[in-house]
This record gives sequence, C-alpha cells and structure tokens, in this order.
Amino acid sequence: MGHGGNVIQELTTDHREVEELFGRIEALPPGAKERKILADQATMELVRHSVAEESYLYPAVREHLTGGDALADKEIEDHAKAEQMMKDLESLEADDPQFDTLMGQLMREIRMHVDDEEQNLFPKLAATCPPDALMDLGDKVRRAKKTAPTRPHPSAPDEPPANKLLAPGAGLVDRMRDMFSGRGKGA
Repeated sequence: MGHGGNVIQELTTDHREVEELFGRIEALPPGAKERKILADQATMELVRHSVAEESYLYPAVREHLTGGDALADKEIEDHAKAEQMMKDLESLEADDPQFDTLMGQLMREIRMHVDDEEQNLFPKLAATCPPDALMDLGDKVRRAKKTAPTRPHPSAPDEPPANKLLAPGAGLVDRMRDMFSGRGKGA
C-alpha cells in the first residue's frame, strides 16, 4: 500500500486491494489454510490503512467539513468494531468453526465502511478541501502506512496526538513479529 495521488485516490486504491483479498478468501473452500494467510494479509493492510486514516484523514474531516466531528467519530467507531473483529480472528485458524463466521462479519463491516467513505465522506471532502491539501494528505497517509502497526491494537489511542506518537513504535514491534513468524509472506 502506497500508490500515489491525493488522499482520496490513495485510500480508494487501498479499498480495492483489500476487496481483492476478500474475494480470494471467499473463493477458497471453508477450512483451507490459505484463508488464514489471506486473512492475516487483509488484517495487515486494514490496520495500516486505519491508522493512517485516524492520523490524517479524520482530522481533515473535522477541519474541513460541516459536521465533521460527528462524521469522524462515526468512522473511528467503525474502525474500533473492525479492529476488535481482527483481534478476535488473530487467534483462530481457518478450520476453526468461528473463523468463517467472524471473517464474514469483518468483510460485511469493512464493505459497509468503504461504501460509506466512498459515497459520502470522500465526495464531501473533495468538494471542500483544497486540492493541494488533499495531495499533502496523500503524502502523509503514505508515510504513516510505512511505519503503522500491522496487527490490531484495540486498546491503543485512535486520535491525534497520542496515536501518532505510539503507532510507529507499535508498528516496529509488529513488523519484527511478522518477520520472525513469516506472517503476511504467503499471500
């Protein structure tokens, strides 16, 4: 994840990549080990994406949109629900009876969130935020994803400044754990 363009283009491309992973998961039979590998990859991408949105997109929503506080709060609440589902999935293998149920719930939640962002939030932001500010936000989001955590941390702060201070350290620890475990390498 790191594609170029303004913040809306960057995040929309992320959405397509996660949807592609979801499609690959859905195409596999229940219990297939590759479903867990793909679920871990989707989680890594979603966590990085969420951290970047919480650090830069939602503060811009608060600043540039009428009713931005309520919109940002709703999006952060969606993230919290999804993050808890990802945390619960982390300990399940693909052949666990709860894996498919939880994965299905996560995919529904993410798809609703993506639809809401793309149909409501992004057009409003594009209409009110200057193009150069959108480009700057795109750069900040790309940088944030490089150091963001790759595992869900439901109890971590989800708003600036605390999230910006803690995310790089958690991200470093997560990437070290991923490197040693091989997580995210098989998708």
